[in-house]
Amino acid sequence: MTFDVITIFPEFFRGPFDFGIIRRGREKGLIETRVRDLREFTSDRHRTVDDRPFGGGEGMVFKPEPIFEAVEAVRVSDRAEVIVLSAAGRKFSQADALRFSSAPQVILICGRYEGIDERVAEHLATAEISIGDFILSGGEIAAAVVIDAVTRYVPGVVGKEESILRDSFSDPAEPHQRVEHPHYTRPASFRGWKVPDVLISGDHDAIRKWRDEAAIVKTKKNRPDLLTR
Repeated sequence: MTFDVITIFPEFFRGPFDFGIIRRGREKGLIETRVRDLREFTSDRHRTVDDRPFGGGEGMVFKPEPIFEAVEAVRVSDRAEVIVLSAAGRKFSQADALRFSSAPQVILICGRYEGIDERVAEHLATAEISIGDFILSGGEIAAAVVIDAVTRYVPGVVGKEESILRDSFSDPAEPHQRVEHPHYTRPASFRGWKVPDVLISGDHDAIRKWRDEAAIVKTKKNRPDLLTR
């Protein structure tokens, strides 16, 4: 599959795409990442991508013309997902990552300043996504997050694909989501803190039960909102 990122800071992606699972997917030829400078799709000599908001207010807003031009230039499939990264979008989830992974092309539009002209979200995008209830200076970091999460679902990228099924939030259809159980490794005792005995007992049924119960405990501690949905 192909990821196309539209941004005014294309240099940002020289780092995130050269490491970890995204690099692995690229080297295996399973994904392709392309970054386009939004300013390439402007028509004035100043390469203007933003303007003042109608109705007044602080900040600047991305103009619709260059974004429409950019998406229409890079889109190669009617089945492409066109995603606006915005603090006003719905919260990105594992279910979204799974859905996006079935598309042949994912186009990500990185917002900046006060936002993007609403006509982009209404008439061009297939989704408007936020990665959390906080404000970033731009959508570039969010785009890297989305691409990483989606890439994990591309067949062949992860060495042991069954491990994906055991991740936190791995079953979007499961109504009672929870975080993953705690993990431990050697040494069995570190500064007096010992690994739970059950994990070194060799009793796989007991280990499975402990992990289920420990996952619920950790969910109650860190993400109680998941248990009240």
